[in-house]
Amino acid sequence: MILRDMLKQGADTLRKAGVSESGLDAWYLLSYCMGITKSHYYMIQDKVPDNNIIQRYSELILERSSRKPLQYITGTQEFMGLVFDVDENVLIPRQDTEVLVEHALAFCERKRVLDMCTGSGCIAVSISVLGSPESVDASDISEAALETAKYNSEKNNAAVSFIVSDIWDGITREYDIIVSNPPYITSDEMVELMPEVREYEPETALFGGVDGLSMYKRIADGAGEHLVSGGYIFFEIGCNQAAAVSDILERNGFIDIRTEKDLSGLDRVVWARKK
Repeated sequence: MILRDMLKQGADTLRKAGVSESGLDAWYLLSYCMGITKSHYYMIQDKVPDNNIIQRYSELILERSSRKPLQYITGTQEFMGLVFDVDENVLIPRQDTEVLVEHALAFCERKRVLDMCTGSGCIAVSISVLGSPESVDASDISEAALETAKYNSEKNNAAVSFIVSDIWDGITREYDIIVSNPPYITSDEMVELMPEVREYEPETALFGGVDGLSMYKRIADGAGEHLVSGGYIFFEIGCNQAAAVSDILERNGFIDIRTEKDLSGLDRVVWARKK
């Protein structure tokens, strides 16, 4: 079997398994398996690969056919132009979350920043590397997630301090900026998630209570004690949660509440200022 046929067979297998972008994922796995670029592939596509390459590629295709996320197989995901290691202890960074980071970056110069529910550390690390904050702290209840986040911080030469904390329990400092992509999936939405998400990504990073709002309430309830006067809070939200999250912030004394959309035109970020 030549390389071109092996790639086609991989794509066909993924398509039959219900993988939505079967051709693209088949290529990414081949590139990962062989360490080749697209231009290199076109130069060797008519050659017969070594048996160990055929076996390894078949194993990777089998993993993806089980609906294991591509990023957990390759171990990496790009975010804000940086490369992050990911594993099953952390949520895979999404492009939608870049909207959150981009808006927060506009306010972070020489500011003390807290990223709550940091997961892979993608938000905190991106702010540290791409902005000019005075300091960046990142908290999470999961020590396993924080180990991944610490590695990503070192890998990207970021200056981030990490805190094991169940929301505010371990937080003692005051900040100028609080940013968070908390769990916000509702009970009904959890059932409808794709297998890649429902069966592999950590439930603690997804499930936000029956209505998806429990973490917003907990964060907003304590934010006033840890945010300076005039400081800002930035939340990523589910696309139908703007009104509810805005109401939570208003009831906790925040003003100038605004909603921002993602590249698909859906509500994605709610942010506000402390009086």
